[in-house]
Amino acid sequence: MAVFRAFKAFRPAEKYQRLIPALPYDVMSSEEAREAVQGNPLSFLHVDRAEIDLPPGTSPYEKAVYEKAKENLLNLEKSGALVQDGAPCFYIYRQEMNGRVQTGLAGCASIDDYMNNVIKKHEKTLAKKEADRIRHVSVTNANTGPIFLTYRKKDEISDLVNDFAARHRPVYNFEAAGALQTVWVIDDAAVISRLTELFESVKAFYIADGHHRCESAVRVGQMKRYENGGYTGSEAFNFFLAVAFPDSDLHIMDYNRVVKDLNGFTPAEFIGRISDAFEVKKQEKPFAPVKRHTFGMYLDSQWYSLSAKDKILQDLDLVDSLDVSVLQNNLLDPVLGIKDPKNDDRIDFIGGIRGLGELEKRANSDMKLAFSMFPTTVEELMAIADAGEIMPPKSTWFEPKLLSGIFIHHLS
Repeated sequence: MAVFRAFKAFRPAEKYQRLIPALPYDVMSSEEAREAVQGNPLSFLHVDRAEIDLPPGTSPYEKAVYEKAKENLLNLEKSGALVQDGAPCFYIYRQEMNGRVQTGLAGCASIDDYMNNVIKKHEKTLAKKEADRIRHVSVTNANTGPIFLTYRKKDEISDLVNDFAARHRPVYNFEAAGALQTVWVIDDAAVISRLTELFESVKAFYIADGHHRCESAVRVGQMKRYENGGYTGSEAFNFFLAVAFPDSDLHIMDYNRVVKDLNGFTPAEFIGRISDAFEVKKQEKPFAPVKRHTFGMYLDSQWYSLSAKDKILQDLDLVDSLDVSVLQNNLLDPVLGIKDPKNDDRIDFIGGIRGLGELEKRANSDMKLAFSMFPTTVEELMAIADAGEIMPPKSTWFEPKLLSGIFIHHLS
C-alpha cells in the first residue's frame, strides 16, 4: 500500500509562471546556470544552484552556497513571487513534447515507504551527491525539486485526474525546456480524498529519476525524527515532494555512448575483435536500433550496425540482458578496456534527446567512436527494481525533465 498525500505547496504566482521554473540542478554546470539566469532574478536556479550568486569559482559545496539558497528561497516567498495554498492540494502536472503527453500528480510520498521498499529504486547513489542534497534540503528546510515516480497504471486514478483537468482551468500553461508545461490545482476536498484512497491500492512506486534527491530527502526526514523524538508521523518532514506518473505515459529515450580511443587497436583490428560477439554490417546512413540487442556504431565517418550473436545472449539474468550490459560486458570492457564506465574518463554518455548528429560530432572531434543504443523500457526498469537489482550506470534517459520551482514542499 502506497501513501501519497496532498500538501500546501509554495508555487509561483501566476504572473511569474514563465520566470521561476527551471531545469533540475543536476543537468547543468555552474557556468551553464550562470548563463541561463542572465536577466532573470526570479529563476529557481538561484535556489538550486545558489553558487551562481557568489563569486565565480565558488565551490557548490561551500556552506555559503546553502545559506544563499535559503536566503533566495525565502526572498521569493516574502516578495510574493512564490505563494502558498491555504489548504493541502494535489497538483496535476502535464508535459507535452514532440506530440507526446505525460500527466502526473504532484503530492508527497512517505519516507517510510522508501525505507520499506514500497518506493523501489534501481540505481546506486553516490555519497558526495547525497551529502550535497542533504545539506541543501536541511538548510532550506524544503524539497525544492520533485522526485520523478512511476507506478503501474490504474485507470480510476487516470480517469479522475483527466476528468478534473478537462473541467477546470489550468493555473499555469507555458513553454519551457522544449515542452508545454501545464498545471492544475486540485483543491476539491472530495477529489483529494478519493485520490488519496485510490493511491492506497497502488502496490509500489518506482523512482524513474531523482535517486539522489530521494535518498537525501529521506535522510533529512530521519534526522528530523531524531531531533523531534515525539513525532507523530504526520509532520511534513515525514514526506517528500514527488510527481507520480502512470507507467503507460512514460518514455525512456536512448542513452548513447562515445569513446575516446580504440585501446591501441587499428579500426580494422577493432572490428575484427568485436566480430566474435557481434555481427557487424556497414550502413549507408545513421543507424538507430529498432529492437533489443542491436546497436549502432560510428567510426571513422562510417556507420555500422552491430547485432549481438546468440552465443553471448544465453542464460542472461535481468540485468545482464539489458542492452547497456550486453555492450559493456562484450565490447566496452573486454575489447576497449573500460571496466568502470561510471568513473572512466575515456567514455562519455549522451542523452537521446541530442540525436545521432551529436554522436557524429563528438566522434569527429574529442572522441573516436560512438554507439547508439536501443532504449531501456519502463517494463525492464520495474522488473529490475522488483527483483531488488541495480541497473548499470547511464541506463535510462527520461525526457522531458520535471522542472524545479513549480512546487516547493517545506518540511515544517
